[in-house]
Amino acid sequence: MKPLVVLLAILFGVWLWRRGRKISRADAQQKKLETEAMVACAHCGVHVPRSTSVAGRNGSYCCAAHQRQAEGS
Repeated sequence: MKPLVVLLAILFGVWLWRRGRKISRADAQQKKLETEAMVACAHCGVHVPRSTSVAGRNGSYCCAAHQRQAEGS
């Protein structure tokens, strides 16, 4: 009887562990699917994520070269 209780406790622990992994994996997948705001380059019009854009006096740019060309600096 005691080995059966131990076996059931181990199986229950494995079940809880696997269940927790599935939930955390689903949370990570949800974060991947979240969208990010896009901005248009003030020089060429290409849309880039706001986090990778270069901020300038006249707006956002897709790269530093376009910022220099548009702002003349």
